[in-house]
Amino acid sequence: MAKDSLLVLSGGMDSVTMLWEYKDEIAAAVTFQYGSNHNRREAECARRNCEILGVKWIEIDLTFMARHFKSSLLEGAEAIPEGNYDDENMRSTVVPFRNGIMLSVAAGLAESMGLKNVMIANHSGDHAIYPDCRPEFISSMGNAISDGTYEHICLKAPYTSLTKGEIAVHGKKLGVDYRLTYSCYKGGEHHCGKCGTCVERREALEYAGIKFEND
Repeated sequence: MAKDSLLVLSGGMDSVTMLWEYKDEIAAAVTFQYGSNHNRREAECARRNCEILGVKWIEIDLTFMARHFKSSLLEGAEAIPEGNYDDENMRSTVVPFRNGIMLSVAAGLAESMGLKNVMIANHSGDHAIYPDCRPEFISSMGNAISDGTYEHICLKAPYTSLTKGEIAVHGKKLGVDYRLTYSCYKGGEHHCGKCGTCVERREALEYAGIKFEND
């Protein structure tokens, strides 16, 4: 199978699972530094998983977003609300058009590298709070990427209809070590267990029957 895809890899559970599942198709993975609280810890997980699998890892600086965009995700651990993703206060964690910006850069990078596909690991749990994770956005962005590149690069998002729990079950079968992933929006050494992404992570791991100490 030809390695003709570029994966947008955060270092969280979902994109790391996709990295392992599609490793035979992925020529390279790109991680974006955009200044979030958890960016550095996530990026290290992305790098380590790529190193294990022998996948080329690229890191791109988008820290202008931290200087100019409004989001609690960019304002320090104290600004992060606690609760579930269906809570109204979690809207403060939205980084405006983050995926649109990252996918635009990824599309340009993929075409520059002679690759045919860009992959992203959005899932159904993101849909309620994040507009740029919803199926409608992925479809529109896919059309824009195809129309805006000479080689009509394809945007692939195979986890769009899956829950995070279903992704974790899938990853367990693949042998993904979720200790080499990071999700906490507060960015501490250990997951806080209280922010939206920590709650969702814990529920997904429990759903998959995965347990480990000091998550």
